[in-house]
Amino acid sequence: MIREATLNDAARTAEIEVISSRFAYKNILSEDLLEEDLSLEKRIPVHSYWISEKRFEVYVNEDPDTGLIKGMMGIGMCEDEDKKDAFELHFIYVDPEYLRMGAGSEMLRFFEQKGRDRGCTQFVVWVLEENDIGTGFYEKNDYRSDGKEKIFKRWNKREIRYVK
Repeated sequence: MIREATLNDAARTAEIEVISSRFAYKNILSEDLLEEDLSLEKRIPVHSYWISEKRFEVYVNEDPDTGLIKGMMGIGMCEDEDKKDAFELHFIYVDPEYLRMGAGSEMLRFFEQKGRDRGCTQFVVWVLEENDIGTGFYEKNDYRSDGKEKIFKRWNKREIRYVK
């Protein structure tokens, strides 16, 4: 079940970002950076801000039987100058325990439907170039690189834009 995140979810959504990023980026970012930049102490306030201030529309994928949050995402209109009419998946994280079990695909379908509900026909996501897990997931779901690139300043890593 996908539902809008509440402030009570901030600690869990931050935890999911931390553990899934450490899993996905372990061969991309240094261990020091992963430990220092991706700590719960630093990320919980960020998630609280995102949720309370509506910086993004934050949703969680919650198991309806156990109440456990398996994944989370932030969505909204695209912020790229050349894609102002597109809908953007600003971030998506799945607890590694639930990878390849449908949680990410369910969230991606939800994101696309939200965009269609707003009249969007294009969907955008930026992915770290070296993130084979992410690029494989998007390519499997018919997203393709459109050749646009930028540097993710927080980690000084190249991102590529995928569009559907």
